Amino acid sequence: MGKRFETMAAMACMTTLLMLFNFIFWCTGIAMLYVGIWMRIQLREYVDMSVEGSGAALLGLACLGALVVLAATLACCCTARGRPALLYLYGAFLAVVALLELGAGASVYAYRTTLVEGFDQGLNESLAAYGTDQAMSNHIDAMQSTLHCCGNRAYTDWLDLKPPKKVPESCCKPDLEVCNVNDVNNIYEEGCYKRVIDFINSNVSLVAGSAVGVAFFPLIGVFLACCLASNINKAKYEQVA
Repeated sequence: MGKRFETMAAMACMTTLLMLFNFIFWCTGIAMLYVGIWMRIQLREYVDMSVEGSGAALLGLACLGALVVLAATLACCCTARGRPALLYLYGAFLAVVALLELGAGASVYAYRTTLVEGFDQGLNESLAAYGTDQAMSNHIDAMQSTLHCCGNRAYTDWLDLKPPKKVPESCCKPDLEVCNVNDVNNIYEEGCYKRVIDFINSNVSLVAGSAVGVAFFPLIGVFLACCLASNINKAKYEQVA
């Protein structure tokens, strides 16, 4: 009787902890879904000029978030019902998620050079298309006015184009009532490339480290799910015995 009571107490504790984990995991999925959709909508002008497949990466982040939300919701059901097979399956899914997040952290380091080169090439092509492609022109204007930069490497990139182009008004400093784009004191001189790449290089370690750190969080769920499934099987065995 004492062993059975201990098993039931352990089951109740594991169930409570796993339900708490499921809720946190569900919130994580919501956050991933929100960030993926928000970045795809709000930052598409920067994504379009970045490396090929970045838009798909943001969409993939949103899809992974939706999958996590669905899995966490179903996990709450199987946790409440106490189905060992489903709990083991949930633990296996969490292990896969952990591996995917570790891979995401490693890919930040592996592809950061490609990201830099792709952005450089894409931005040069965007400057050349400015004025002829309205959508691309809007992207360039939004980037220059938001990041307080002008051109790719410097504002002179506009003048070095073949044929040369006039410096856009989006390069003008915001505190001027009248802007003369031919006066370097009225425009941003630093290029957008350096602004973006400095940000990427300064945050790449933080992003990758965070991805690796978050990857260990699902392992807690793996442990809890397996422990709960084991205690449920043990309780069934004790009832038969």
